Amino acid sequence: MTGSHCYCFSGIISIFFSLIIHTLSSTTPHFCLHHQREALLEFRDEFPIDELDPNPWNKNTTDCCLWKGVMCDDRSGQVISLNLADTSLNGSFKTNSSLFRLQYLRHLKLSYCNIQGEIPSSLGNLSRLTVIDLSHNNLVGEIPASIGNLKRLRHVELGANTLIGAIPSSLGILNQLRYLSLAANELTGEIPSSLGNLSSLLELRLSINHLVGQVPASIGNLNDLQVISLGQNTLNGTIPTSFANLTKLYHISLRSNNFTSTLPFNMSGFHNLEHFDVAANSFLGSFPKSLFTIPSLQVVYLDDNQFTGPIEFVNTSKSSSSPKLEILSLSSNIFIGLVPESISNFLNLGEINLCENNFNGPIPRSISKLVNLHDLNLANNNLKGQVSASLWRLTTVTLSNNFFSSFENPSEETVIQALDLNSNSFQGPFPHWVCNAKGLSFLDLSNNLFNGSIPLCLKNSIVSFSDLILRNNSFSGPLPDIFASATELRSLDVSRNHLEGNLPKSLMNCKSLQLVNMESNSIKDVFPTWLGSLPSLHVLILRSNEFHGTLHHHHVFVGFQSLRIIDISRNDFTGTLPPHCFSSWRGMTILREEDDPYMADIINDSVFYRNSMVMVIKGVELSFERIQQDFRAIDFSGNRIYGEIPESLSFLKELHLLNLSGNAFTSHIPRSLANLTKLETLDLSRNKLSGQIPRDLGELSSLSYMNFSSNLLRGPVPGSTQFQRQNCSSFSDNDRLFGLEEICGKIQVSPPTSQQHEQLSEPEEQLFNWGAAAIAYGPGVFCGLVIGHIFTSHYHKSWSKKNTIKGR
Repeated sequence: MTGSHCYCFSGIISIFFSLIIHTLSSTTPHFCLHHQREALLEFRDEFPIDELDPNPWNKNTTDCCLWKGVMCDDRSGQVISLNLADTSLNGSFKTNSSLFRLQYLRHLKLSYCNIQGEIPSSLGNLSRLTVIDLSHNNLVGEIPASIGNLKRLRHVELGANTLIGAIPSSLGILNQLRYLSLAANELTGEIPSSLGNLSSLLELRLSINHLVGQVPASIGNLNDLQVISLGQNTLNGTIPTSFANLTKLYHISLRSNNFTSTLPFNMSGFHNLEHFDVAANSFLGSFPKSLFTIPSLQVVYLDDNQFTGPIEFVNTSKSSSSPKLEILSLSSNIFIGLVPESISNFLNLGEINLCENNFNGPIPRSISKLVNLHDLNLANNNLKGQVSASLWRLTTVTLSNNFFSSFENPSEETVIQALDLNSNSFQGPFPHWVCNAKGLSFLDLSNNLFNGSIPLCLKNSIVSFSDLILRNNSFSGPLPDIFASATELRSLDVSRNHLEGNLPKSLMNCKSLQLVNMESNSIKDVFPTWLGSLPSLHVLILRSNEFHGTLHHHHVFVGFQSLRIIDISRNDFTGTLPPHCFSSWRGMTILREEDDPYMADIINDSVFYRNSMVMVIKGVELSFERIQQDFRAIDFSGNRIYGEIPESLSFLKELHLLNLSGNAFTSHIPRSLANLTKLETLDLSRNKLSGQIPRDLGELSSLSYMNFSSNLLRGPVPGSTQFQRQNCSSFSDNDRLFGLEEICGKIQVSPPTSQQHEQLSEPEEQLFNWGAAAIAYGPGVFCGLVIGHIFTSHYHKSWSKKNTIKGR
């Protein structure tokens, strides 16, 4: 090799290594700066955490740029990003937090960190920030106005906290902002018009607050806006006409406000729109036909408004309509007329909800063309005619409260999971095709004209049942013994039929059972003590049957630890109640916060079944569609039970209603009933009770109704306010009671002399010893759902999905 060639080659090698050295020096991260490291360590020490796994923040790890959630600039070593999302910091920001010494910080992400306290105004000193995410914490106080100092911000996420006060108008200065979410807080006041200056904004999420007033017209200046979510506030007025400028919107949610205007006449300009939700307002006007000409439209919620007139779809050719429409919900409006056949042109429809309107006529046959349809709700209309067998291929069908009279039987096995035919005019025998519905979970045939027997073949499908509701028909014969494999069954309501015979013992296998309602049949059996072994039984209704036998056995009420409502009234039970018969009823003794607010069996996140109940209150039968979680009731009225009222009733501290009327109870009224501090209704009428009315009952502030009539009571009626508010009839037919002048408005005979009064007085009774009683209680078992006043089953289809920060 010549010298010139060697020189050339060595030059190339030199240049090559120089490039490598330059590249390495420009890409290899520097160790973080000492003052940055110290600031991070001080920030760690502001919170009660031991370490940040998997890379602990401690002095033994020199390079803080390698710590969890820390990112440094490759050239300078300055900390530019801190992402500790999902780290339980469990503390509050300090006003002078060392965090604010990280002056080169661009990204700050501390979501789901359990941070409490206020957002310090010092945050406004981090002038290089482009991203702030403090969502899903426990932050309180106001959003500091100093946030307007952060001119480089592009992303602000403060949702799911408890922030209060007004939205700072200084946010309108942040002209580089592309994403703003303040959703799910406690913010008040109006939406500041300065937000209309955010010319780069793509998403505006202010839902689930307490904002008031009208939406400022300046929002129409945000020409690049793609998402606007203002749902669940108290906004009112009209939609600004300037919204027509927001042609890039693909998500609009104004749900649950007080808007009262009409929708824009021509909405076709929102040519990118996918999700449109204005449910739960007071929008007026006719069906917005132009909305359904948008090809990109996928979801429409117009529920719970005041839209009127017929619904019709125009320009429904595939090229100009909404071929992607998947959810159509028009419930709770004033729509009239037929459900148009043209609804089938939206071939991608999966959910249709038209309930609670005034639609009439038949179900359009064209619905059978919707091959993707799985959920249909036509409840509470004036629809009639025959139900097509094509509907049985759907997952959920709700046709309750209409005038349907018949249905076609399916030609093949159905895949239906929830079927509600409640309150129509169906008649004839039980539909045997249900026996082949292997996946059926919810069945409500109540309030129809079905007759004949409940078939044995139902045991083939009941394996998957959670709710079987056959209330108020004319079914007869015995309730078949078909429940051996019904381990998922939670609600069984066969009330108000003509059933007879005994209760099937196979119900013992229904370990998930929460409701048994046998009211108003002709069942002849003894009290089903064996039901006490069901761990989740909340409600037992045997009212108005031919149950009989004595109740004095000590084991008759053993178990029933989750029982909250029991009604065995209007039967032929006899015998005495054992003194400790209620001592195991934990469900009426304590109330747990985790109890569900209502009896609601949820299917596919959208189907709710609620039981209601008929009970005798103030001497009148009242029906309640649902009750709150804490209602507890005992109704033993209209039997032949005798002996003393058991002292163990005073264990049941959560009891709201106690009705022992129409029996043959004797002796005195226990003073220990005054321990029932939640009691609202007490009916002891039509017994053989003697002695005085305990004055302590007058201290029960919640007790609004009492009835002691038709007994052998004597002595003065207590003078407390609770007694003086009762009707005179509540004390009638007790010849030796006195002191009723103010209650009855009559002049009575002179009160007894002091000697007579002494003869009427009784020895002081000992209040029930709660300390000793507590020994009898073991750990309580609370499972499942809570019901309320029972007897009228109601199946309700709700399309109000749970809102999320990224949702409506």
